[in-house]
This record gives sequence, C-alpha cells and structure tokens, in this order.
Amino acid sequence: MLSAISVLLTVAVLVGWVLVIRENRSLTSAIWGNYWLLAAGAISLALIICVLVLFSVSLVREILEGRRQQMFIDSVTHELKSPLASIKLCLDTMERAGLSDDQRERLRKMMLTDVERLSVFIDDILQSSRIAHGRRSQTFMLVDMTQVLEGAIDSICRRYELPAGAIALQAPPRFDTFSDPTALEIILKNVLDNAVKYSVGTPRVEVDMQPLPPGMLGITVRDHGIGIERSQLKRVFQRFHRSSDPRVNERSGSGLGLFVVKRLVRNLGGRIRAESGGRDQGTTMRIQLPVGAADGAKDGF
Repeated sequence: MLSAISVLLTVAVLVGWVLVIRENRSLTSAIWGNYWLLAAGAISLALIICVLVLFSVSLVREILEGRRQQMFIDSVTHELKSPLASIKLCLDTMERAGLSDDQRERLRKMMLTDVERLSVFIDDILQSSRIAHGRRSQTFMLVDMTQVLEGAIDSICRRYELPAGAIALQAPPRFDTFSDPTALEIILKNVLDNAVKYSVGTPRVEVDMQPLPPGMLGITVRDHGIGIERSQLKRVFQRFHRSSDPRVNERSGSGLGLFVVKRLVRNLGGRIRAESGGRDQGTTMRIQLPVGAADGAKDGF
C-alpha cells in the first residue's frame, strides 16, 4: 500500500511540475516564481521521502516478523518431535520381554514427563492465540497468593525432579488478594520454568513475595543462570522472540512464554520487568500486581 502511494505521489508531482512550468513559463524568469517552485518541490520531495521511510520501516518489520515466525515453526517442530520420539522409544522398550517392574516404572515416568512437556507447550500456544485475539476471559476471586506460589514451585520441582531447596521461597504464611487464579498460575509457572530451564548446573532460584505500597504485591524471581544481554531485556517479552545465544537455542522453548506472561500481568492490572547484568549474570523477574481488583492495564515500570 505504501509503495503504491509513494509511486502515485511521485508521478503526480512530476506531472504537476511539468504542467506548471509549461503553463507558467514566466514564473521561471521571476525570482518569486523560482522560490515558489523550489518550495513546492521541496515539500513534495519531503512527503515522498516520509512515505518511503514509512514503507521501509513497515517492510523491515514484516521481514523480522517472518523470521520470528519461521523460528517459531522450527521450535514447534522440535518441541513436538522430541517428546514424541521419546514416547515412541519408551513404548518400544516396554514391549521387550524381561523388563523388571522398576524399569517399567521408570519408562512410565519418562513418558509422563514427555506428555506434560507437550501439554505445557500446547497450552502456551493456545494461551498466546487467545490473548493475541482478545478471547481470554477472566474470573476474579479471593486467592491466597502464598498457596498459589507454593503450588507453582511444587509443580516445577516435580517436572524437573529438583532437590529440596532448589527453589527457595520467602513469603508470608498467607497473603490474600483478589485476582484470577488461573492467570496467576500460568504467570508463575512460566517464570519459574524459565528460571530453572536457563540455570547453569544445579538450579538455584530465589522467590520473594511481599506487599508494596500502595496496595500492590511484589513477586521477585531470581536465578543464577545464563543471564540476558541488556539489549534483549525488553525484547524477551515479544511474541516468538528467542535470543541468538546458542545456549538459549540448546534449551526447549517457543518464544511464547514471556509474551503470555506479560499480557496476563497487564490484564490483571500489574507490571513486569526483566533485569540482568548480562551474560552469565543470572536474571531477575520483578512482578507487581494489585492486591485488589485490577483497575486497568499498565505497561512497564
């Protein structure tokens, strides 16, 4: 559209100049006529340049979006093929004779882990689609945030078979807030999953929850993993975005988790920010949520 407009505008300006000069030859010999033509030409040229710049920006955005979508498709292919191949291998192994009950139980747990991985991945895609099209409904009710946090931590620890204390929680024994429990669970599980997934060696994650004035709740999730380059801190919340760091691509992911998290946090009336000192400096996610019902979405802080 922009390219067509710029071409038509260029043709119109050129034709207009030719007509003006042909019909008003006397203007070309008068000083004020020259100024008038010069001003008209400069304004027209500026308009054309603006249109071309807008077209270029739009084209670059489309190219980048296409690349992100291609990376997403590659990630989807990998995320679907890996657990499916693992499940198939487990099933083939279980058909062998002479397996002990312990071996069969280990194979069963491996398949359950792969099924949960697929379930989480598909949930992320569905949530992203619903949020992008504004189809997700919310149900606000009284929620004990401490209990929700403990449940999310327990789920992540079981998923990754983490030792006791790998995710340390500091929070009041009980903290009631009015919010959407389903959205809270998705937010916390995604943030905790990233903290563990991008850790180095045995994961060490600290989670802190405390009230913040006025009428806000602060949740901080800090890991000691691979970190995030400062130039990428805001981009990590973009849809389909994945860092070019090879260590990121070695880990499973779709580039949708933090996109879903930020949209859900905003829908709850809260804010989220990523902090990191850079490569190998770990990452801190800071979430602020209203203690009462959400009174409007906010972006960044």
